[in-house]
Amino acid sequence: MDFFITLYHAFLYQPIFNLLVFLSQTIPGKDFGIAVILLTLAVRGVSYPLGAQAVRAQRKMAAIQPKIKEIQEKYKEKREEQTRAMLELYRTARVNPFAMFLPLLIQVPIFIVLYQIFSNGIQQDQFSLLYSFVSAPEKIDPRFLGFVNLNERSFALALFAGIFQFAQFKQSSSSKPKGKKGGKPDIASLMQAQMTYVFPVVIVWVAASLPAAFALYWVCTTAFSIWQYWFIKKRDEYAEQRAVANS
Repeated sequence: MDFFITLYHAFLYQPIFNLLVFLSQTIPGKDFGIAVILLTLAVRGVSYPLGAQAVRAQRKMAAIQPKIKEIQEKYKEKREEQTRAMLELYRTARVNPFAMFLPLLIQVPIFIVLYQIFSNGIQQDQFSLLYSFVSAPEKIDPRFLGFVNLNERSFALALFAGIFQFAQFKQSSSSKPKGKKGGKPDIASLMQAQMTYVFPVVIVWVAASLPAAFALYWVCTTAFSIWQYWFIKKRDEYAEQRAVANS
């Protein structure tokens, strides 16, 4: 266990902590909130390839939903045959369902790091963790734009976090093919609809109970996800149109 804790501190906590301190002291105005935003962009930039893979997997899964429903109906009482047919569909469609969850799995340890950093604020006794090339500041002002204390709770930022999360769910669900009019919705569609409205409320509740720095990070990382989905979708659609035009 000690070995994994050492790895966690050496390869996650310490680099993120150093980057946050460095940014907060380097950017003009030394605004801690801007440092959190830049840290978010840095983290999402590093994980961009996995995020892009997840977006494409999500779009492919949406495209084959009608075939998935056909298989589920055809082999409703034959689970083993249904599983084989689904795996064959994923193989022929070149879809990896697990790719959609990779960015989330990467985000979990980062959330833990940020929670540890933000929960108590950056204290002087933590400066021993700074690398030799990162200067230890006398003090870090935790305010964002001069008036939002990111060490304290902020319902406004928590509300923004929920709004952005709702927008992300709506964006991804809008690309899914609609079922037949008057048809009975499947369990997956019902769960998706519930998540669209319930999960943002949960995010507001969690973010409102934590330091505002976490809520700001959630707003920024969700906004990045919304932009990334839009950007990759447009780029892939353009590539498909060019391929059709050149064929």
